[in-house]
Amino acid sequence: MTTIWGIHNNSGLDFVAEGFVAIGWEELGDPRPFASDRDRLKAQLARTFPSAKSGAIPVWAGIVHRFVHEISKGDLVISPNKLDRTLSFGVIDGEMHYDEHSETHRNRRPVRWTHIGVPRDDFSQQALNEIGSALTLFRVKRNDAEFLQFVESGHETPTPRPDDEVEGAVALAEDEPNAAKVDSYSRDFVVARLKAMDPYRFEHFTAGLLQAMGYRARATRSSSDGGVDIIASRDPLSIEPPVIKVQCKRTTNVIGAPEVQKLAGALAHGDGELGLFVTLGGYSADATHLERTRQDLRLINGEALVDLIFEHYEALDQEWKRLLPLTRVYAVDREGDDA
Repeated sequence: MTTIWGIHNNSGLDFVAEGFVAIGWEELGDPRPFASDRDRLKAQLARTFPSAKSGAIPVWAGIVHRFVHEISKGDLVISPNKLDRTLSFGVIDGEMHYDEHSETHRNRRPVRWTHIGVPRDDFSQQALNEIGSALTLFRVKRNDAEFLQFVESGHETPTPRPDDEVEGAVALAEDEPNAAKVDSYSRDFVVARLKAMDPYRFEHFTAGLLQAMGYRARATRSSSDGGVDIIASRDPLSIEPPVIKVQCKRTTNVIGAPEVQKLAGALAHGDGELGLFVTLGGYSADATHLERTRQDLRLINGEALVDLIFEHYEALDQEWKRLLPLTRVYAVDREGDDA
């Protein structure tokens, strides 16, 4: 039976390009000499991080122990990318090593990545909920068959023994409806509702969001928009600069530089017009490079779009609130548990 691990690596390092996964806690030094003794590991974590919440120590110990001793060569790993809301799949390709020359995430395991940048909506909501764990490293157990079917591979590995305080704390943190899972579920819900719109309605929603943010915004006519879907401005008459020209793409696919360049080409010379590209997916490296070279261009990906919706939700029109019925809630933060 294939063992599948989920790992959240969103530190700014390009784990996929460099071919590894990692965990933090480098302040411990190389954990291999003592990670097999869980009591010693917990004591070392408590000494190294004296301000840590007591409930976090057994969870951290479980993660470090798993990374050092329970992950095996040939195990499957899934790495969600929060920035572009995609998943990458790979196979553990070696033993854990400690990279003392790296400034961060020194505890590493090599990975042979097989599927990169897979859209989240290729999978069921139940599977997405499971990999929304708040933990840095977690075991994928309930929806492993769905992920295995996608990668069409299998490697026999031993099943870890979840039978002590550390494993119990980790299991609880994995299974409960914690803050990270609530956030991930809500984001998936919002993206799914927006993706189900027709393109013209998505343009009107984006205009409504801009209005909730304090702009005057109107959607252009779908038959003659010239590549520009929305005109927005702080000026009620949209006469005084800057005028914002908005392009909307209701897709979770990657937007390339040619599409972004089309919007940039529609902007008048000077500083009177700005371009805003809005999509549910992400952007290619060439597209983001184009944004960095231009002061009059801004790219909003799916993650940033949902952030804006959450931030300005109360100011949205009732039409859009009915489409996206959301409410503020408090959720469990297991790593901040004082009990």
